[in-house]
Amino acid sequence: MLKKLLAALTMFYAAVSFAAVDVNTATAADLDSVKGIGPAMSTRIIDERKKSKFKDWNDFIARVKGVGEKSASRFSDNGLTVNGAGYAGAPTKPAAQKPAAPAAAATAKPAAAAAK
Repeated sequence: MLKKLLAALTMFYAAVSFAAVDVNTATAADLDSVKGIGPAMSTRIIDERKKSKFKDWNDFIARVKGVGEKSASRFSDNGLTVNGAGYAGAPTKPAAQKPAAPAAAATAKPAAAAAK
């Protein structure tokens, strides 16, 4: 019974620690907990949010100095949301490509070298 309780508490803690941070409701400490956002960035976010809440990611990117598509994608990957939504404009990570197999002719030894 104790093991089940500990397992449940561990799962709960893991879920809470990876919970999304919404830019419109987060405190400065919450924003700082997102990888890539430091005290200066969280201050800029909160200053802009005081003017009005962010409508969407495009509004967030347009209003917060120093945030572009790449950083918005990175923030979203690390748990930041705008109105509960992740950044949809994030460029997808390219699939790992295997190197092309060398042509059979390129790997075969030339006849002159083989004859020596």
